[in-house]
Amino acid sequence: MLLVYTHKMTPRVKYIFKQICTRIIGVPVSFTTKIETFIAHNSIKISYTRQPLSNEIFIHAHELLFKQGLVDFEVMVHDWDKTSCFFPCDEKSALPFDIFAASFYLLSRYEEYLPYVRDKYGRFTAKESLAFKNGFLHEPVVDIWAYKFKDLLETNYPEYKFESKTYTIKPVIDVPCAYKYKSKGIIRSLGGTLKDLLRFRLKNLYERYTVLLGLERDPFDTFKYIINRQKQSRFKFRVFFLIGDYSTYDKNINVQKRRFTSLIKQVGDYCKIGLKTSYFALENFETLKVEKLRMEAIINTDLQASRHSFSKLNLPESYRNLIALEITEDFTMGYISHIGFRAGTCTSFFFYDLDHEIQTPLKVNSYHVLDHALLKKQSLLDKKQVLQNVINSVKAVNGEFVSVFHNDTFSNAPRWKGFKELFNIILNSANE
Repeated sequence: MLLVYTHKMTPRVKYIFKQICTRIIGVPVSFTTKIETFIAHNSIKISYTRQPLSNEIFIHAHELLFKQGLVDFEVMVHDWDKTSCFFPCDEKSALPFDIFAASFYLLSRYEEYLPYVRDKYGRFTAKESLAFKNGFLHEPVVDIWAYKFKDLLETNYPEYKFESKTYTIKPVIDVPCAYKYKSKGIIRSLGGTLKDLLRFRLKNLYERYTVLLGLERDPFDTFKYIINRQKQSRFKFRVFFLIGDYSTYDKNINVQKRRFTSLIKQVGDYCKIGLKTSYFALENFETLKVEKLRMEAIINTDLQASRHSFSKLNLPESYRNLIALEITEDFTMGYISHIGFRAGTCTSFFFYDLDHEIQTPLKVNSYHVLDHALLKKQSLLDKKQVLQNVINSVKAVNGEFVSVFHNDTFSNAPRWKGFKELFNIILNSANE
């Protein structure tokens, strides 16, 4: 067990050390503020404070982990050992910067509590992030730093046996609309027909009625493919269905349609079912509660995971609402238009509430690749290369690769050509 001496025990110190040491590099950790206890410890140990005690491994502590509330620190990013870093230390420190404070800054999403320019949906965008501005969005820097810390420990304590992790995948399937034409009802079908006629979309019109007449499969009905791929993978897919009321932003099937509820149950026989919260549930707790209860009535079990529409987060309120409803996992953390690591990590972590200064029970699964972000790459070869680069980055630190694809991504629409192959690359990456 790693013993950490620090001059002051805070919730932030405990939170980040357990994330770095226990969850990423597999080393149990305990803490002490007593010098005599630290000296008497005969296994691996470090001091995390302002000055070294003796000749131990010493990490110079930045003030961030000993503060409460928000302080607008000046963050200067530097290059270090083929990666980036910030919060530099003095020359006495075993590492040139405080990896624990820097990791806490990224995992707590500290920058998302500070003033920033929102997009039209009120979201924090990649271009506002420290990682994008300083060119390290494509790296899981928290995990990279953790493994460099592990190297330091292994060098000083070669006899200690470290646990090892393996690379895993968490494929996410988003279902904002289960069917393109089926089960929409007479009024919505007639309205769609009128739009097709007014805009001379004759191909859409033909496709609509061949589907409604049962002559062709609905383009968005790719669930047979999804289930077949799940059967061939040892990693459970997370499939998030939108069951909120029809609105300007949410246009899925009415949850009272038997065909829709049967579909959710069928997919749930093979995959893990989650709730894709509606746009208005983001701001309204009661709406969110209704949608949770609806989903639980369909799957006949407690809802474990959710994902917000439009990948929108309002911290800390969005996560507090999930916690209040005892939802234990979230898959919203990521960027719509950019590939990379929003929280700087490829390891799931617990949400830390900066206002209340506590680690919450909500596990955040940050995604790294969204299918729509891959559309920005012109050729299939470019898409494959970008995807493989992210996979390689996650594999290098034995992390969890989280991708988000939509049910219509697996359709035969020209824009999604080759995306089944990209999905297979992700699934196969766990078998290599």
